[in-house]
Amino acid sequence: MLVQIRACCGCLANNIDIRCRLYWASGLDGNVRRTAVKDILQHSAGQTARRESHQHLPTQTQAWPRSADLRQPEDGQNRAQDDAAASTVQQYIAAKDWVSCDQLIYFFCDIHADTDAFFLSLLASGGIHKTGDGDNEFELTSEGHSARFIIGGDCFDKGPATLRLLNVIRQLIDKGADLILLAGNHDIRTYLGIYYAESKDPLFDHLFVRMGKKTVPFLAEIYRGFIEGQIAEGATPDAVATEARIYACLFPSESWYDNFPTVANSWIRPSRLAKELSRIREKTDDFKVQMAAVGLDIHKVQAALVKFRGLFVEPGGEFSWFFERMQIAHREGSYLFVHAGVDDTVAKTLSEHGVEHLNQAFRALLKTDPFALYHGALGNVFRTKYRTIDFDFSDEGVDDLHRAGIYAIVHGHKNILQGQRVVIRKGMLNFECDASVDCHTRAKEGLVGPGGAVVKFCRNGTVQGISTDYPFIKQFSPDG
Repeated sequence: MLVQIRACCGCLANNIDIRCRLYWASGLDGNVRRTAVKDILQHSAGQTARRESHQHLPTQTQAWPRSADLRQPEDGQNRAQDDAAASTVQQYIAAKDWVSCDQLIYFFCDIHADTDAFFLSLLASGGIHKTGDGDNEFELTSEGHSARFIIGGDCFDKGPATLRLLNVIRQLIDKGADLILLAGNHDIRTYLGIYYAESKDPLFDHLFVRMGKKTVPFLAEIYRGFIEGQIAEGATPDAVATEARIYACLFPSESWYDNFPTVANSWIRPSRLAKELSRIREKTDDFKVQMAAVGLDIHKVQAALVKFRGLFVEPGGEFSWFFERMQIAHREGSYLFVHAGVDDTVAKTLSEHGVEHLNQAFRALLKTDPFALYHGALGNVFRTKYRTIDFDFSDEGVDDLHRAGIYAIVHGHKNILQGQRVVIRKGMLNFECDASVDCHTRAKEGLVGPGGAVVKFCRNGTVQGISTDYPFIKQFSPDG
């Protein structure tokens, strides 16, 4: 049954007409300067098509999980987009002492460097209002001042401009938002590649390339925003290093393919090792192709790498706050917020020591041993898709979470269509929230128009899933 929306704060939601800019980027404009990075990156017409659209957000609610007769005809059986059956979810929650969030929560995830998608998601939440067209022209609403903003990982890769997105997130914090940043696999994989770049230890030699081709536009963004124009004209390659030496420093050698299985067998499961080797060969070729596509040679890549470390890794760097603020998990009431999921080890830790213990371990490993972080149980929190190659999550882990009073996992990581969905996986209720908002994913999935999505966890216990790709606000209630 359809009802007029009752927002968390008790007021009616308005039909919001939003002007959204999308940048379908195949590369970066060579004329970008650092001043542009501070506000809004400029894109040339030859490399980027600008698309303007009016998007109406939903104003009526629909019961969530959706019943079979309310699902959209285009959902398709092969998409695995369906919610769990409402009766199954009600049976799951009925016997549990459900605890709501102490404050209104906005959950965003998998923004992937698409600032326009982030703004549309923020507007959908009701947490901000725009005061002009500029990236800095917005303010928190009264609701936004009292809410908590959780960004559930994967700010990096895919989208048009990572630095632009991070500048907006920083402004959101500076304007007074209570904001939590969770680690995503793309974020940590990039950190890992930069941290270990130039190491020839066979355990780490591949990690720069392993970042993948989706990171190359980010390196181009850093080069053009901070470095281009500062290198003296006519400088010879030998002034820095020969091309061959840089490639040998950053890319794995042939001997690495023989040595890696031996040194990595205690870290990576045998079923995954063969796949890892073939992927690194493929990623090496793709990396070089993408370098050429965005106009970077190996000297520029190396310069961008050094600058990345100065911006993100070194204390006091302009974007060092991003990883310094990062957590691996956050808990509110009966909800656990992560990027991907959990395993039995993490569930036991949560049951015995709580979420802050996990976050302390995460921060320590990120600083001292990010490789161990990425490939261990903590890394599984932002990597798992509950495959056979992932860490196990069994009934024992479910019992541990339930003993801790955690009854639902809220996450992104695996993109879906038609907005968010509710499923029961491995005996746990899951809110899947990666609603395919970034322009790269939308183009790949054939989605039309701008993307934006948010999940609101209200103090009265209701949960609302809002997406530009679904005509109703999905409303879940643990009270049935």
